[in-house]
Amino acid sequence: MRTETAAAPPAGRDPGRCYVAIDFETAGYSGNSACAVGLARIENGRLAGSFYQLLRPPSSRVLFTEIHGLTWTMLKDAPTFAEIWPECSAFLEGAHYLLAHNAAFDRRVLQASCRAAGLPVPEQPFLCTLRGSRRSLPLPSKKLDRVCEYFGIALTHHHAASDAAACAEIYLRLRALGVTDNQMLL
Repeated sequence: MRTETAAAPPAGRDPGRCYVAIDFETAGYSGNSACAVGLARIENGRLAGSFYQLLRPPSSRVLFTEIHGLTWTMLKDAPTFAEIWPECSAFLEGAHYLLAHNAAFDRRVLQASCRAAGLPVPEQPFLCTLRGSRRSLPLPSKKLDRVCEYFGIALTHHHAASDAAACAEIYLRLRALGVTDNQMLL
């Protein structure tokens, strides 16, 4: 486990560190049922790029359409996770940490999708902005949409690109409040 010293600059503002927020939408209960992925990169303490891709899930049965709005018709011609992995992997290059709001979910989907595709699982540790929000925000609910509302962050909830960008912004706001990487480490 990585530790921070009091003299270290805030992680989100350290020019030597890079973070990538990741968000998945899934088509089912299985960890490898990703049907959309969004990535948002933080460099030098600010958003530096994003990536979004619909994914063809392993089954034509798509659940959770009422949440994310995605259907088999929209996904059937999309590339598979394995097909887009080279782009995702390039986007993750140099990242010290991966970020997610409820990181246990997104880490599980990433690991399951990589394993199902026969790909190596990224080694970066995960930081959880839900965990950081629970530690520091005076809100009855720390769900992504509620935290975004609290901070005034624009959000199209359950759109993977928007959720990833919002997570990155939340991370920067939590760091500004003094929440450390260690306090968000999954």
